[in-house]
Amino acid sequence: MSTSSDISRYKENWQREIDGITLYNKLADLEKNPQMAEVYRKLAQSEEKHAAYWSNKLKEAGIEVSASHPTWRTRTLSWLADRFGVAFILPTVTSHERMDSQAYDNQPESEALAMSADEKTHARLLTAASAGTMGVSGSMVAQLEGRHRAGGGNALRAAVLGANDGLVSILSLVMGVAGANLASKDVLIAGLAGLLAGAGSMAMGEWLSVQSSRELYTKQISIEKEELETNPEEEKEELNLIYQSKGLPEDQASRLAQQIIINKNSALDTLAREELGIDPKELGGSAVEAAVTSFFLFAVGAFFPLIPYVFLTGNLAMYVSLGLSAVGLFLIGSAITLFTGKNVLYSGTRQVLIGMAAAGLTYGVGKLVGVSVG
Repeated sequence: MSTSSDISRYKENWQREIDGITLYNKLADLEKNPQMAEVYRKLAQSEEKHAAYWSNKLKEAGIEVSASHPTWRTRTLSWLADRFGVAFILPTVTSHERMDSQAYDNQPESEALAMSADEKTHARLLTAASAGTMGVSGSMVAQLEGRHRAGGGNALRAAVLGANDGLVSILSLVMGVAGANLASKDVLIAGLAGLLAGAGSMAMGEWLSVQSSRELYTKQISIEKEELETNPEEEKEELNLIYQSKGLPEDQASRLAQQIIINKNSALDTLAREELGIDPKELGGSAVEAAVTSFFLFAVGAFFPLIPYVFLTGNLAMYVSLGLSAVGLFLIGSAITLFTGKNVLYSGTRQVLIGMAAAGLTYGVGKLVGVSVG
């Protein structure tokens, strides 16, 4: 006899699998590489078997299973994938899969043991395929390695944090100046100056970071090219050892290394990916694109506290600024749950409280300075 606790667990398990099916099918639909698309489809099929099991458990408990609907988090990730591509959401999906890989470890059903093994396999396919532990071919390993690095350590996370920087820093600046009882136009000027300074600083920092990495990668690849020209046997042996460390038997690793080293261009590409961890086509991405994106994201966040001062004055402008900023902070907190899996209300409220605390602190300092100067 299933208890209410069991039924809640069945529903949670079923919904998790529905979300997995939706995301893997979306990745398969958008994936341009047919091998990778097939991997995603097989993952979706595995999740469908799991979902069917939990659906049957609910029916056995007398619970009618409604039509499957993915959660808002999954719908949002699907929407982002449609507009920005697979690489944009892949780190987040991978993070979710790692967390879900232990979801069935302590569940009593005997079938959960097999599901747990499946989920761990899914996690390894997404996060450790680049290490070759699943017997993936060398070309596939390189493809996966490039995909994970193309995410830039999670582009979605970077976007959310960039907007958060702009919102919190400009809100704090605006409240500090407003606390000093300066005119509304002075608050607006200070806010605009802060926006340009902050966004410009972030853009310059991103440009320097990416450009320096590109120059370093270019230098490393040129050294690797020279070594390939002067000592191909040594480079072949390095590839051999790399593939053995990834789990391939010695004879297979040796044959794979021999096949790769024959073509100098493909050999250099593979060595760059496998030995140096560099995608020669990307080289860490475009420095200009990174700078422009950072500038834009900071400015988007700064929009919330600053825009009321364009149309309003006095305390009304300040109150509207605080209200809009609270909305923006809640949205950012909600967006963070895309890759943390936390409760939306909890994460959004926490973000609002932290942002308002920072604004309150600078407002108090501004008030003190304004009184002192006065």
